[in-house]
Amino acid sequence: MHRGTRTVLAVAIAAATAALGACGTEDTASGPATGANGKPTVCLIMKSLANEYFQQMQKGAKDHVDQLGTLDLRTAGIQNETDVDGQIALVDKCITQRVQAIVIAPADSKALVQSVVKASKAGIKVVNIDVALDPGALSAAGVDIPLVGPDNRAGAKQVGDVLAKAVPGGKVVILEGNPGADNALQRKNGFNDTVAEAKLTLLDSKTAHWETDEAYTVFGNMLTAHPDIQGVLASNDSMALGVIKVIQERSANVKVVSIDNIPAVKPFLQNGPMLATLDQYGSEQAGDGIDVAMKLISGQAVTGWQKTRMNVVTAGA
Repeated sequence: MHRGTRTVLAVAIAAATAALGACGTEDTASGPATGANGKPTVCLIMKSLANEYFQQMQKGAKDHVDQLGTLDLRTAGIQNETDVDGQIALVDKCITQRVQAIVIAPADSKALVQSVVKASKAGIKVVNIDVALDPGALSAAGVDIPLVGPDNRAGAKQVGDVLAKAVPGGKVVILEGNPGADNALQRKNGFNDTVAEAKLTLLDSKTAHWETDEAYTVFGNMLTAHPDIQGVLASNDSMALGVIKVIQERSANVKVVSIDNIPAVKPFLQNGPMLATLDQYGSEQAGDGIDVAMKLISGQAVTGWQKTRMNVVTAGA
């Protein structure tokens, strides 16, 4: 989704603030309450803040809100990528605080549905960013939650195609993300699209749950079992860093592509062995999600998938 003009957004936010101000800030159980300053309060709930991608998302969201100056933002993340219970607890906390909106990048596409449905039925506006919640589960619950995020399948294929050109007909492996997350599935599907179209040989495909240390172990075992690996399709940069550590330790001639464009991979883009990563502009996604939340608070209808931009980053970019 491209951001609308500041004028349009300012009108929406002003309407939201006025409407909320008319309701007052009394602490009752009847529905969301405004903050002490009369501004709407929005919770941004992310995945692991140990991941630079979500650190960038958090900073971008805060910068965006500071520029707007018309809402209060509360940000939170979990300790690691698989801490689903921790993320559910964060949603519950925001419900208890009776914020006006929750913007969430779910750690698990199905496990978080019950929590966001609970928030929605409590009168809190919910916006889904980055990782799609399960549409079937949302539909079954009778809840319509807009999605703000990139096309992960198409993006994964774009970086996958860079690897395919570098190792034509080559032998490759995939490091998958969290099995319960929709973006992990879509990225795996995109990589498999490259494998099929470019006629690569897929030797193995396993999850490392988005984590660097686990990727180091998983890929180390892969390379021991298949010393002829020529390329790795890593579903995020954190896992790519674990892969690169193995490649360096073993002096292996293996090329890597990945997704996220975090600062830590830039040296490996310039000097190898990384060929490309995909920038999905996490900081912009958070800002776009907050903008949609404010529109919902003001009474505007926003539904469906609001696609955000992405870009393949290679050496020199």
